[in-house]
Amino acid sequence: MITLIVAMDLNRGIGKSGNLLVHIPGDLPRFKKITTGHTVVMGRKTYESLPNGPLKKRKNIVLTRNKNLEIPGAKVISSIDEIDNPSNEEIFIIGGGEIYNQTINIADKLLITQIDKEFEADTFFPQLNDNWLLSESEKVTDKGDFTFSYNTYLRK
Repeated sequence: MITLIVAMDLNRGIGKSGNLLVHIPGDLPRFKKITTGHTVVMGRKTYESLPNGPLKKRKNIVLTRNKNLEIPGAKVISSIDEIDNPSNEEIFIIGGGEIYNQTINIADKLLITQIDKEFEADTFFPQLNDNWLLSESEKVTDKGDFTFSYNTYLRK
C-alpha cells in the first residue's frame, strides 16, 4: 500500500522556499506516530530540509535524478519503480511536490492535513480527481489562529 501524507493549505500549497508553510504543534507528533516503523520515500529537496538527517526508526528512501548521490542512513533511488516492498507493507510518500506528482496515480491512500487558511506557497500538492473518496475527517482547532482537518482519502 502506498500512502501520501501531507499538510496543505486551501490552495493545495505545501511549501515555500524549501520549508513547510506553517508549524502545527500536533501534526509533527502525529506524522511521527503514523510513519514510525515504516518506509518513507522523499525527494532530495525534502531530505535536505530535514534538520537531523534520515528520520529515525524508519527506512528512508530518497528519490533523486543524481545517480551518484550517497546518503548515510538512506537508500538512494532514481525511479519510483526502484521502491522495493516484498512484504507489501504500507509505504509513506512524504514529499515534496514533484514526488507527490509522480506518485499520486499509484497511491492507495492520502492522509491530508487540510489547513483552513491560505499561505504564500511555491510548492503545491496535485489536484485531486474523482478517483478519491473522503473516508474520514476530523476537525481540529490549533492553538494559533486557524483550524485544520485530518482527512483520509481512499482510492475508489
